[in-house]
Amino acid sequence: MWDPRQYALFGTHRGRPFADLLARIDAPDPRLVVDLGCGDGPLTLSLTERWPGARVVGVDSSPAMLDAARALDVEGRVAWVEARAEDWDPATLGRPVDVLVTNALLQWVPGHLDLLPRWVDALAPGGWLALQVPANFDAPSHRLMREVAARHPRAADLLPHLERAAAVASPREYLAALARLGLEPDVWTTTYEHVLDPAGAQASPVLEWVRATGLRPVLGVLTDDAERAAFLDDYTAALDHAYPREEWGVVLGFSRVFAVGHRVG
Repeated sequence: MWDPRQYALFGTHRGRPFADLLARIDAPDPRLVVDLGCGDGPLTLSLTERWPGARVVGVDSSPAMLDAARALDVEGRVAWVEARAEDWDPATLGRPVDVLVTNALLQWVPGHLDLLPRWVDALAPGGWLALQVPANFDAPSHRLMREVAARHPRAADLLPHLERAAAVASPREYLAALARLGLEPDVWTTTYEHVLDPAGAQASPVLEWVRATGLRPVLGVLTDDAERAAFLDDYTAALDHAYPREEWGVVLGFSRVFAVGHRVG
């Protein structure tokens, strides 16, 4: 289950890639904007502020996240839709999409390159497709997670859930995919050096970060309290060694891939 409160602990840091992605979309007055993988809502609501004349649709597979989004959207500015990315049908919108954004979702969708043709076909002339995915699966946060899982008594159950790195393509593969579909591609990578918990309020900030995202599959398997505690004790010690606290906070390096495609004409 997704936990909106846990996810929101680092909302400012998590929102920065979304803003950087949107900065490369030059759509002056779109009529229909879709956020695929909208999560708990604040970033989607920012789309209504950038394009106040647009119909904005937020799509997510998590009922808990959508409940949080609807609670935040007190003015009803967004149409919130429950659907998995693999199942979502743009034809249900009734018109071509001017801007389709998907931010930090596709790493959860193996084979998502195969979905791009459907989404590109749904674009209006002059439309934009913009995606962002983490590229940090070899970082200590994720490498150590796999190492701890490998020596845990439930390794056989845990490891299949943690082998998602193949779901994220290389920057050049995203560029090629967009270009082959007739879009003008703009692809880049960024590594953020996030300073977490400068006030020292959290015992292990990187653990709190991954608890909301990459650690979810592990917690879903380890429902026994003793098994979960054994994993978390081992993993937390490894994380705290890899990400030591500095006088200004705990620094988490996080790389991401951005890809924007424009249908010219």
